[in-house]
Amino acid sequence: MPVDPEQTLERKQPAALIIVLASIMAIGPFSTDMYLPAFLAIARGLETDIAHVGLSLTSFFLGVSIGQIVYGPLLDRYGRKKPLMLGFLAYTAASVGCALSPTIAILVAMRFLAGVGACVGIVGSRAVVRDLFSGTEMARMLSLLMMVFGIAPIVAPTIGSLVVSVSDWQYIFVVLAAIGLLVFLAMGRFLQETKGHDTSISLHPKNVILEYVDVFRNRVFLTYGLVTAAATAGFFAYIAGSAFVYMSLLGFTETEFGFIYGGNVVGLVLSNQVNRMLLRKHGIVKLLRIVTVIQFLLIALLLIGGLAGFAGKAAILCLIFCYLFGFGCVTSNAITMALEPFTRNAGTASALIGSLQMVAGALSSGLLTWLHNGTIIPVVSIMAGTTCIGLILLFGSRPITDETP
Repeated sequence: MPVDPEQTLERKQPAALIIVLASIMAIGPFSTDMYLPAFLAIARGLETDIAHVGLSLTSFFLGVSIGQIVYGPLLDRYGRKKPLMLGFLAYTAASVGCALSPTIAILVAMRFLAGVGACVGIVGSRAVVRDLFSGTEMARMLSLLMMVFGIAPIVAPTIGSLVVSVSDWQYIFVVLAAIGLLVFLAMGRFLQETKGHDTSISLHPKNVILEYVDVFRNRVFLTYGLVTAAATAGFFAYIAGSAFVYMSLLGFTETEFGFIYGGNVVGLVLSNQVNRMLLRKHGIVKLLRIVTVIQFLLIALLLIGGLAGFAGKAAILCLIFCYLFGFGCVTSNAITMALEPFTRNAGTASALIGSLQMVAGALSSGLLTWLHNGTIIPVVSIMAGTTCIGLILLFGSRPITDETP
């Protein structure tokens, strides 16, 4: 039975359910970051090279992109819990398949299936939050989940390194399968259904496409969905270029890079806590605009410093950290506003947001590769450009006001 959306945040969501929802979201970064330290071991074990092992990461993201579009209508038609549990069961099975893969081709295929299973966590968790909350409360809840979720990118590589140092690479996927199974069992125990079956939601391909078109044409969704996508594109540019900037340009060691990268992730976690506190006094749209302006000023300063040649190590580290700190606030608030108009088809809207983010991230990563010139300018230019797009969307449209309840 759906939970009463008029109840307060504290009464509605016990700690166990918050952890379950955050775990549902975290399966994605765990699935990517945990096995990165094992790339060399996988290449040796499957008698291939790292480039081919990298295809397993590409196939995973492809599965995530395609899977979200599929799961959106399923979550609206059959409720949230059953598709979520089905997806995690598929993820667990695919992770076992990864561990048993005798060739790189099979590993790539299994990783694609794992991505299809894991992506339901991205779509489903947002849809559940939308079922229970609206307005500022939804933004605060998403920030809380993102704060817990942010732990995953910090601990996952460490766990992966530990596993591969004491055993074969296959056991990383055994651990991932165990995590998937634990989340599956936790959902069965703690996750209540927040939306019942809705037979008015058609799964006919033509109707599904029309549903996505209707969501995309919604003025509020289009504005804030594109703001989310633009912010994600800037973040992906940072991820794609971070190793080059920190190690090749600034001369940090691999160990130092790990600490810097982890420190930036900690900043993202803290930003969501700060966002929750700020939302008690400020409207969502107002806060979103202010943070985006600050982000743009910071990254523009770094771009000018890079072009003029006076940006030193400390300035680069500080400005990028602050930019990423703002990213945590922007995404939580923009996703909240994009989902605000939807109740009946919140799953479809959540899936479309996820797909926009993946497409934007892929485009920015590809653009960075094309623009690469051995300097920091391409990375910072993309980050500045995508933030500028966000500003244009926020100030150039007629969004709903920050007094939205």
